[in-house]
Amino acid sequence: MNRLHQLYMEMIRYYQGDAARIQHFVKVHSFAKYIGEAEGLTETVQLTLEAAALVHDIGIRAAEKKYGYSNGKLQEQEGPPLALEMLENLGFDVPVIERVCYLVAHHHTYEPVDGLDYRILLEADALVNLYEEAVHEEGVKAAYEHIFKTETARNICRMMFEIEKR
Repeated sequence: MNRLHQLYMEMIRYYQGDAARIQHFVKVHSFAKYIGEAEGLTETVQLTLEAAALVHDIGIRAAEKKYGYSNGKLQEQEGPPLALEMLENLGFDVPVIERVCYLVAHHHTYEPVDGLDYRILLEADALVNLYEEAVHEEGVKAAYEHIFKTETARNICRMMFEIEKR
């Protein structure tokens, strides 16, 4: 079993009994994987993106336990140490671990975006969140204009939410 498959199952174990959170990271990973491949990421950047997509919300439980809630900033704060431990235990390479932890620490920060892996993680998470949170049409259009930059994610968003091409 490759490391991504091991990480996938480890995250299911981590969120055992919390189907909604499992469904969320699985959907984010699926979009991230597809967008990254369609945008032609290198093998290492694709691996990093997919690992980050699987663990991006790993800080939610720690934030809830520590503070009683889990806003985006708390997720960014609490997530990296947990991601680091899990990725080290699974034998990921140090540069991948460092970048994944960086992405986890910034996945609710929309500017500045330094890298296509970061951009695609934001886009994949947004595609899922817009649906799961039943965001109103105007909110979807605003997200389309401000978050979605890759042609692949823009196409998915347009089709998913029936946005007119501008």
